[in-house]
Amino acid sequence: MRAQEQTEDLVVQQREPVADGVVCLTLARPGGGTVPGWEPGAHIDLLLGPGPGLGAGAEPGSPAGGEEHFVRQYSLCGDPGDPSTLRIAVLRAPGGRGGSAYVHDRIGPGDVVRTRGPRNHFALVDSPQYLFVAGGIGITPIMPMIEKAEAAGAGWTLLYGGRTRSSMAFAAQLADRYGDDRVMIRPEDEFGLLDLAGFLGAPRDGVAIYCCGPEPLLAALEQQAGPWPAGTLHLERFSPKEIADAPAAGEFVVELARSGTAVTVPADRSIVDALADAGVQVPTSCREGTCGTCETAVVSGVPDHRDSLLTEDEREGGTVLMPCVSRALSPVLVLDL
Repeated sequence: MRAQEQTEDLVVQQREPVADGVVCLTLARPGGGTVPGWEPGAHIDLLLGPGPGLGAGAEPGSPAGGEEHFVRQYSLCGDPGDPSTLRIAVLRAPGGRGGSAYVHDRIGPGDVVRTRGPRNHFALVDSPQYLFVAGGIGITPIMPMIEKAEAAGAGWTLLYGGRTRSSMAFAAQLADRYGDDRVMIRPEDEFGLLDLAGFLGAPRDGVAIYCCGPEPLLAALEQQAGPWPAGTLHLERFSPKEIADAPAAGEFVVELARSGTAVTVPADRSIVDALADAGVQVPTSCREGTCGTCETAVVSGVPDHRDSLLTEDEREGGTVLMPCVSRALSPVLVLDL
């Protein structure tokens, strides 16, 4: 089992509202001690289910106590230098899949929650200058990035948008600490849509752009950052990106390098599901290609990447894929399983 697949029970040390519809949970080990280390951009999984907290008995997706266990990812927004706690902020999402409502309605101080991770597919690269863009709860992974950039002496500015000022978690805290010249709070009901072109300015070298937020914001920023140098833009998505011109799904064979087992993947089944049918379990979470839980090494063959996570360089390298959504462009795909 890879390190990021290990689970650990943590206790909710504190729960506090930080904006309209947003609660912040501080998690610690029940008996004290050091929590798993992490770097800015990392998230943890919450394995949600029955019981006072997360129900520590069953794996995600298996029924227990008449209810289903499920997994949700939340970015860490605390201090990576604090070895005693982990912090997440959770927005209640109307019409969501139920994870945020579960956290808001059923988890409080003293509850034990089952976690997995941390895992990081949104790591902060070294740069002399950063442009941070956050939409709504997308501020959570950006906050520790700002702290790290500040500690490194790098230049940075933040453009932070949301529906209303009262819905924007940590907005006042950031503005008070760093000032309006570097923290631009732009609620939509006061300013309209974010002025991405004005914030970015002319394309230039030596800048890293980081953004987390809803898909319309990410799509708009991708368009604005198109002329910038390759590798400038770094995004984290809440939901999968629509893939245009994807090849028609066809049948192919997955070979498991460690056992030599060959499994046929039909056109209407994912790799993960076909392997499960054959008795081979791959850890999954979002099943949308956004979280990275199922990331698997490719030994040989050509992946058909359909995730919303890997960079273009990682896709071209073809050394890993997300088997919950991705497929194969070659007749046979050999995986390190």
